[in-house]
Amino acid sequence: MKFKILLAALLLFLVSLSGFAKPVIDSVGVKNNDGKKMIQFKVKPKDTYYSIGRRYNVKPEVLMKFNGSKKAILTIGSVINIPTDQPYKKTTKEIAQKETAKEKKTRLAKEAEEARAEKKHQQKEVVADQPAEQAPERLQQPVTQPVVQQPVQDNTPPTEYKVSAGETLYSISKRFNSTVDAITKLNNLSSTTLIPGQILLVPAGVASATSTTTNNTPPVVPPVVSVENHTAQNDSPAVASNNKDSSNSAEHHLNTNRYGLYEKNEKGVATWIDDASLDPNKKFVLHRTAPIGTVIKITNPMTNRTTFAKVVGSFTDSESTKDVIIVMTKSVADSLGALDKRFRVDISYGSPNE
Repeated sequence: MKFKILLAALLLFLVSLSGFAKPVIDSVGVKNNDGKKMIQFKVKPKDTYYSIGRRYNVKPEVLMKFNGSKKAILTIGSVINIPTDQPYKKTTKEIAQKETAKEKKTRLAKEAEEARAEKKHQQKEVVADQPAEQAPERLQQPVTQPVVQQPVQDNTPPTEYKVSAGETLYSISKRFNSTVDAITKLNNLSSTTLIPGQILLVPAGVASATSTTTNNTPPVVPPVVSVENHTAQNDSPAVASNNKDSSNSAEHHLNTNRYGLYEKNEKGVATWIDDASLDPNKKFVLHRTAPIGTVIKITNPMTNRTTFAKVVGSFTDSESTKDVIIVMTKSVADSLGALDKRFRVDISYGSPNE
């Protein structure tokens, strides 16, 4: 009797041990659902939403809604998702992959920083090597090249100058053998526009800045024929010794071309206007003597820009056109890079008359 009891107890122990050793696997995987654990369950025969809900403590209605099912019918072998309130724990593999991505990002950032530093270092080396490479070229220059004398700065105090109508910083700087930048800096000017009657401090220019050549060949001066000068008369006592601005003179080439036209070159002040009779988007000009239809070549010496415009009429002196040699549309002024309403120009055109 005791032997039978011991045998039965042994059999019961073995059955229970096998049950603990091989637990029933009722899921095929686990996923992350917004930080919560979600079980993937594979449906077996006789499984229902009710039995699965009781096993995982989830209401059948919640299971059906979570899986988007409208009928309480399950297909054997299908996989349904079971939500839980348990936090999702990342596996060791996921953590290792995340750390690897982070390390890769750090490595790429470090490589990019090293590349930028190397590029910057190479640019510094190129700049440092430029004077050494250019020095032999300067030594190989022939002796016959023009030699420019170093300007001697005059220590005299600046001159007070009263601006006249039609004058610009460029013309004033040429009168005093100075520069536009020097006048602008001395007077703290924020614009190049001048107002008649404005008082400027003009710094003394250089004593000599002419260039000489080793062969001492005197310059050849072409014959010049003076014509009527339309520039403004200067009423400032500071420039009383200058009878006329040489840049306002005009010269005519008296030899006609094969079309029987005389080439005329003039220098002086130009202005642009907004007139209802002139299309501001077209290149039209008004000139005192040039015939209508003449095409004039116009150059701005301040910007070295050149353009061509058609004469569509003449003009008379007014407050805006006083002492100018040519009046143009806004399109022509923009093509010349004009910064002021009035500026200096060089013009050239053909005329049937001398």
